[in-house]
Amino acid sequence: MEESVINSILLSSTAPERLRDWYASAFGVATERTPGEPGYDVLDFDGFYVMLDRRDDVGSANPEPGRVILNVEVEDARGTARRLDEIGTRWLAPLEDRDGSWFATAVDPDGNYVQLIQLSEKMKAEMS
Repeated sequence: MEESVINSILLSSTAPERLRDWYASAFGVATERTPGEPGYDVLDFDGFYVMLDRRDDVGSANPEPGRVILNVEVEDARGTARRLDEIGTRWLAPLEDRDGSWFATAVDPDGNYVQLIQLSEKMKAEMS
């Protein structure tokens, strides 16, 4: 059987530039633009790509943000949370320590949920 890999997600918005700027500021990810028109802004999360698309068949805010949650593993959850605070991010769930691992859920400018995760070394070892 052929191996399948999920390596990207398409995130549609009425204002993809706003999302691009927020994600770039929040996580320091590289952004690129695909060639052609209309193109996509592409955020590179270390080989997992979030492609941002302008669409007029979606609302300006996600009505069911819990349906798909973007999980972003970070090296410094407290530093990332401070950066998110500095850019005025709204929190669904503030940063908390769960047995040495750190979790929080932010809300991006379109209302999508974005979970920050910093796993403890113990948890990483248990998952290996």
